[in-house]
Amino acid sequence: MDFDPYPDSRIVGTARVPNGPQRTAPPVPVKIIVAGGFGVGKTTTVGAISEISPLTTEAEMTMEGVGVDDPGQASGKTTTTIAMDFGCVTIDQTLKLYLFGTPGQTRFAFMWDDLVRGALGALVVVDTTRIDDCYPAVDYFERAGLPFVVGVNTFNGQLGYNLDEVRWALAVREDVPIVQFDARFRGSVRDALLVVLDQALDKAMKMRSS
Repeated sequence: MDFDPYPDSRIVGTARVPNGPQRTAPPVPVKIIVAGGFGVGKTTTVGAISEISPLTTEAEMTMEGVGVDDPGQASGKTTTTIAMDFGCVTIDQTLKLYLFGTPGQTRFAFMWDDLVRGALGALVVVDTTRIDDCYPAVDYFERAGLPFVVGVNTFNGQLGYNLDEVRWALAVREDVPIVQFDARFRGSVRDALLVVLDQALDKAMKMRSS
């Protein structure tokens, strides 16, 4: 028989506690990407749900960006993400999501591979007034084979097109969920992220059973 250095210990989750009170195992970390085109609400999404002050890399938009970065005619956007956004949220005692928001401009696309490494899923945020801007994100995750959910951001509570029309416009597969949410509100963002988590877990279960 192997020697047990803690003969009176209890095992709680994966934590072995010698002669002491029970400890719950720390929550499992899950990396989720928040992606999409420029100005679709990625920074707002991360900020609305994060339980810590989100880390952002916002910089003032200058005249140098005119003709390069287009926030849209109705946008009051004055800053832009130049590297990433970061936040986290604890789902329950067993699970904690770490959120990484990608920069939306094409010229920062070289950073995506590093940001996506180790992620289990992604939320692709869509502005229905500028659907074309979200094609690169959809194409990226399809090529990468990473589970993703299309989240249509209802700016000012308005949905420009119904979800079936958005699916047709983006040409995404039927097994890719499309949901509407409001990036300003914590509960709405939470619901969208839970769909991403379901997709990631479903893929993991399929891989395990195959």
